[in-house]
Amino acid sequence: MGTRDAATSADGPAGTGTSGRRGAEASKAAIIRAARHLLARHAHGDITLKAVAERAGVSAPLVLKYFGNKDALFSHVMSFEADAPALLDAPLAELGRHMVRHLLTGQAERGTDPLLRIVFAPLHGERGDVLRADFRAQVVERLGERLTGADAGLRAELAVGMLIGLGVMYGVARGPRLREAAIADITDRYAPGVQALLTPG
Repeated sequence: MGTRDAATSADGPAGTGTSGRRGAEASKAAIIRAARHLLARHAHGDITLKAVAERAGVSAPLVLKYFGNKDALFSHVMSFEADAPALLDAPLAELGRHMVRHLLTGQAERGTDPLLRIVFAPLHGERGDVLRADFRAQVVERLGERLTGADAGLRAELAVGMLIGLGVMYGVARGPRLREAAIADITDRYAPGVQALLTPG
């Protein structure tokens, strides 16, 4: 049985109970990863549900079953609501280190980081505006709300800008020395600059 058949059968009428739920969640996650991958490389209008399904290893009808249509799928993918909590999940005094490590680990282990979707907003026309608005509200402003002291919003934007720059160099430009270095070493070098923006003075 191929990957697509396995994913489909796990989620079809025969997929019941715990194993069925696990299969459904795995298929949804694969679809979201595939859509994110394609969004980072192609304009929204050029991406088909068939292409998403093929990359995810599922059938196109399964994509429709879970997400309804292409617009609903990409509205979900363009949101940062599901990703921001993990990025910000640390006490403020340790947050810079956590965010740097989280970004690098995502790149090293999964080949992607949800933050970097914002880099490709210009590809997507009006939908890029939605991506920018979601990013500002769900990531940057949420971070700013956690900060104390003057210019919290500006400092949040600068800190996130530092993260995006690191992510681009690591995951898009694929700097060889950066990718050869241990994540712990990069974190030791880079996190203090991020943390200085989060807890100045």
